[in-house]
Amino acid sequence: MLPERRHQLILRALRDDGASTIVALAERLGVSPATVRRDLVRLDEEGLLTRVYGGAAPIADKDEPFTDVATVRVGEKDAVAERAAALVEDGETVLLDIGTTAHRLARRLRGRNLTVVTSNMADDAGIQLVLLGGMLRREYRSLVGFLTEDNLRQIHADRLFLGTSGVRPDGRVMDTTVVEVPVKRAMIAASDRVVLLADSAKFPGTGVATVCGPEALDTVVTDAPVDARTSAAFREAGVSIVEAAG
Repeated sequence: MLPERRHQLILRALRDDGASTIVALAERLGVSPATVRRDLVRLDEEGLLTRVYGGAAPIADKDEPFTDVATVRVGEKDAVAERAAALVEDGETVLLDIGTTAHRLARRLRGRNLTVVTSNMADDAGIQLVLLGGMLRREYRSLVGFLTEDNLRQIHADRLFLGTSGVRPDGRVMDTTVVEVPVKRAMIAASDRVVLLADSAKFPGTGVATVCGPEALDTVVTDAPVDARTSAAFREAGVSIVEAAG
């Protein structure tokens, strides 16, 4: 079994059943305890779980409900969404991550000759959305889980618009919700180009789990100048920074 698949199964087991021992996880996956121990070290380093004595525990979700987040920094999000929409070319297949900025972007794509695929349960009669399958997170109107990840393996997108809860000074993209991270990574793998949507509050923002490093990004759209250290990390990784007009 490939390490990536083991990691997915470990995280799924912790999400479904809560804290577990190394021995129990090893039996569930049909691998040695030593292999599971190495996997837990790796996943702990990436912020995807918490290691405890003899095993591991899931990290609790910390996202605020969608309706609460949607009323914060509206002007900044609109500026980022407007500039991001201008990057899209007619005929593209666009993959939209969850989040309030991505929702605002979707509204600006209405009427365009596009295929838009998303895991965000956005209700907008003005745009035709292709929804991925999965388990519904009602508080944040998103779909997650192995069905979502499996569906993404069947998708090829020209461009992904990726959301984030924070960007570290070294350019790492973070998220506060562990169950969303595998979906975001699957979206990145399914896309030719990755555009990060990040208003000024996302530098450094929050987040306990690493989604990807700067090398996975092509473009960052933001509403304010990026701090020098983060900007240098993006430049070194070949990432373009597009500043939206406020």
